[in-house]
Amino acid sequence: MTDVSNEVVSDAHPGTAPGVTADDDGYDDSHVGYVASVRGSVAEIRFPERLAGIDHLVEVSTDGPADGAALEVVAHIDDTTVRAVALTPLRGLRRGDRVLDSGSPLTVPVGDELRGRMFNVFGRSIDRRDDRGLDELPQRSVHRPPVPLMRRPATSETFRTGIKIIDVLCPLERGGKAGLFGGAGVGKTVLIMELVNNVVGAYEGTSIFCGIGERNREAEELHRELTEVDVLDRSVLVFGQMDEQPGARLRVGHTALTMAEWFRDEREQDVLLLIDNIFRFVQAGAEVSALLGQVPSRLGYQPDLASSLAALEERIATTDSGAITSVQAVYVPADDFTDPAAVHVFGHLSASIVLSRDRASRGLYPAIDALRSDSKMLSPLIVGERHYRIARQARETLAAYDDLEDVISMLGVEELSKHDQQIVARARRLERFFTQPFHVTEQFTDRPGRLVDLDDALDGCERILADEFDDVDEGELYMIGGLDDLDDERGEHDQDDARDDERDDAERDENGRDHGDVTGDDGGRAA
Repeated sequence: MTDVSNEVVSDAHPGTAPGVTADDDGYDDSHVGYVASVRGSVAEIRFPERLAGIDHLVEVSTDGPADGAALEVVAHIDDTTVRAVALTPLRGLRRGDRVLDSGSPLTVPVGDELRGRMFNVFGRSIDRRDDRGLDELPQRSVHRPPVPLMRRPATSETFRTGIKIIDVLCPLERGGKAGLFGGAGVGKTVLIMELVNNVVGAYEGTSIFCGIGERNREAEELHRELTEVDVLDRSVLVFGQMDEQPGARLRVGHTALTMAEWFRDEREQDVLLLIDNIFRFVQAGAEVSALLGQVPSRLGYQPDLASSLAALEERIATTDSGAITSVQAVYVPADDFTDPAAVHVFGHLSASIVLSRDRASRGLYPAIDALRSDSKMLSPLIVGERHYRIARQARETLAAYDDLEDVISMLGVEELSKHDQQIVARARRLERFFTQPFHVTEQFTDRPGRLVDLDDALDGCERILADEFDDVDEGELYMIGGLDDLDDERGEHDQDDARDDERDDAERDENGRDHGDVTGDDGGRAA
């Protein structure tokens, strides 16, 4: 690699130790190398005696500001030189600085003590709590092969979320992968947070949240949310946020998955793995690829996009001992679902939940596009005949309404046939029934959150499709849970109306008495 102008060159000649012997740190000379060149987050390191292996973790050992910086070997340049990507900032790294080969890939701690804690890509705690006990935990490499096909069961089960539109139209798979697709500002993170609130509290296993390339503020908010709902002691948080090196953002997903695999395999538990945002994983890979000088593929993505994504996604699997169920937020650049990142992620998912900017602009939350969302679980052999029939009828009704919207916008609903008007009425009621108040947005909406059972959601859809709510204004179905909430609200409205009538009657009686008194006084004076 050619040197660049922003490199800092030390007085030591490349390939010689900068004044520190290998014996000082207990490493023999065969594990010691020296920085040959630096370009951004990539460094070339020369090992005169023994080449560091691919994926090995190497650390800088120097008297300068870069002491302790960690890099991961990604390529062998020649018989003595490797190319490594930084996992920590390389500020102050100089040619000739000594580098120590750890002799193994990046490893992270695994064990029950991880619950309730927050970690970075190295498995080091970042929650400012006492670390006693963490140093004694066993270590596992983050580079692990996927589960063999022989260990994977052939059966499929659904995974309940308590969110009506997901459980009815695009149910999730236990041990599967679900993606929340959408552009900026349509509610991906809010939906992830609601799943944390709904599922983690009732979950018997362990939940692991992995933040890849997102805002530090969201990490703090999630930690506070889990503490408030008293589920932090069953959760593990792993973060590689947007201010970290692209190498760290590329590996933090593997760190979280390694921890999840331990709970699945050793504790035989079901694990819920929430990832926000898998697109940032792809983006970090593109940054690393560019730094390595690889020829980009279409739209600037890395040439090994498919294989690097599969190396992460294929490790999320069900075994005979337990399951890892993953829900992943997927940012879609410019709402373009033909973007290579979105297309490659689609291929690994059992359920695709597409968030619509149009629904969000109309205040229909969660803003899930029922027609573009899909699930492989929506089969009569898995969810049952009744569920499949109701979901299919609901989707057909919404599709017919979508086809009629252009006609309605030009001519109005009154110009439609009676049959089409009934379809429009059903679809609009379904749209509003599929809205739902969330627990995580109570402070913004002043509406208490609702967790809806699947049977209640199916009953509501079935009755709407049967036109049992023709006399109900569609606005009354907006932002409710099950139909019990509708009955409660109508009962409260009836009580309010009764109180208003009583108050009006009392005011009329009072006015009548006052009028009678005035009339009597006037009559007396006339006499």
